[in-house]
Amino acid sequence: MAHWLLKSEPDAFGIENLKNRRNQTEPWDGVRNYQARNMMRDQMQVGDLGFFYHSNVKEPGIVGIIEIVSAGHPDPTAFDPHAKYYDPKSDPDHPRWYLVDVRFVRDLKRTISLSELKDHADDALAGFPLVRKGNRLSIMPVTDQQWEFILGLENG
Repeated sequence: MAHWLLKSEPDAFGIENLKNRRNQTEPWDGVRNYQARNMMRDQMQVGDLGFFYHSNVKEPGIVGIIEIVSAGHPDPTAFDPHAKYYDPKSDPDHPRWYLVDVRFVRDLKRTISLSELKDHADDALAGFPLVRKGNRLSIMPVTDQQWEFILGLENG
């Protein structure tokens, strides 16, 4: 099993939205970055776990845990001219954009803030893409060691 971190702006789609969906499951659509797309298409597997991260808020941070419940498949919003994430260059016969379906697992006991994670950028979280300067990816891998360390921060 692999681990991931998936970012979303809570004003657009937050963990509360996921909890309120039918079966607490939702397609992780609208990703328009090739590196993130490749991770969803080629690397994410059913059963992988991910941190749900709230970005672009006063205190960005990890707020919960989600599970990958589908393999990567074409993102239908790319083909819909009325959709927010429509891409006229994406062709259903040769899709450009992919998504995975995610399911809510649980809230964290507290938000683990980006600033707290950055406090460990030189030791336990060295190499973790989220704490690197200039990292803008909405999806990133988390090593087993990083996963365990971050979960250990949950209790303060």
